[in-house]
Amino acid sequence: MDDTDHRWPCQACGADLRYEPGQTELVCDHCGHRQKIPASPEARPRLLGEIDLARGLARDLPSDAVEDVRQTPCPNCGALIEFQGAEHAMECPFCATPVVTGTGTARQIKPQALIPFALDERAARAAMTAWLGRLWFAPNGLVDYARKGRAMAGLYVPYWTFDAATRSAYRGARGDYYYETRTVRVQTKNGPQTRQEQVRRTRWSPRAGRVARRFDDVLVLASQSLPRSYTEALEPWDLSALTAYRPEYLAGFTAEGYTVALADGHDLARERMAAVIHQDVRHDIGGDEQRVDRIDTDWSAETFKHVLLPVWMAAYKYNGRTYRFVVNGQTGKVRGERPWSAWKIALAVLAGLALAAGVALVAQNR
Repeated sequence: MDDTDHRWPCQACGADLRYEPGQTELVCDHCGHRQKIPASPEARPRLLGEIDLARGLARDLPSDAVEDVRQTPCPNCGALIEFQGAEHAMECPFCATPVVTGTGTARQIKPQALIPFALDERAARAAMTAWLGRLWFAPNGLVDYARKGRAMAGLYVPYWTFDAATRSAYRGARGDYYYETRTVRVQTKNGPQTRQEQVRRTRWSPRAGRVARRFDDVLVLASQSLPRSYTEALEPWDLSALTAYRPEYLAGFTAEGYTVALADGHDLARERMAAVIHQDVRHDIGGDEQRVDRIDTDWSAETFKHVLLPVWMAAYKYNGRTYRFVVNGQTGKVRGERPWSAWKIALAVLAGLALAAGVALVAQNR
């Protein structure tokens, strides 16, 4: 796509529009004019953009499922940043490093759906400030940064979702508890005595059977720029809010290109599905304990989507190191790294030692 594909000039004054979080319209910060985003004709959002997995893995996709994008890796952290409209330079939302676009493009699978931002920057900043205010031993400047610092960056983070129908045959064993009474000899203050006690045993019996499950929208992060512990901490996402991808929702925001290939994302999804199937098998075996010796799964009706999910990000530099904070742009859930204030920790230690000394002194004088 060329630059004009991602420019949204205001019909009133010609300035660039931006998407208004929580709305279905674009707004002009220059004159206040608003323009509606056309509604998607898709009547069943859950099925938005589902693509046959086999075709995706074989790279045999129709032309309308792929696009050329301008993207540049951050020279510091390696995040793959996509440039929109007339943008040619920005600050990396992951590490605050200046990034300048190159002249080339890359061919990528087009996003089929996205969750638009529901929280604006002010609401995201309030959530982050409240979270930072609850941290112990954080530098004073950290909360001041959140209150008065630079604006947070709104970023659409890439994910894969996978669907599959599964039928699994298994072999294993069921363990049922039973109890035996035995006589034991124990030593008491009155001498040796005999007692009876209940001893738990397990009776094992072979089991075999079949389980079936249909998976819908198994979510896999398609970025390597954020630790998975961060993105998992932002879950759960309400995927019922997915809407058909329209570039207007990206106006005024940054999109990250996916760096986890479809095949690798599928492998991760299969691992998650297999773990669920394993639990299904244990439940089907029943009993008090279960042994699962083998599971053979048939996979069918496998599809995928490339989706974008909204995240607000801030990068804070302290003592030469960058700390990142992320806010779920749909729910306001916060996760981040945090610096520690050495002098606050030292004061706390000294206060603790003084308190312990005071308690000891009081005890001695009693």
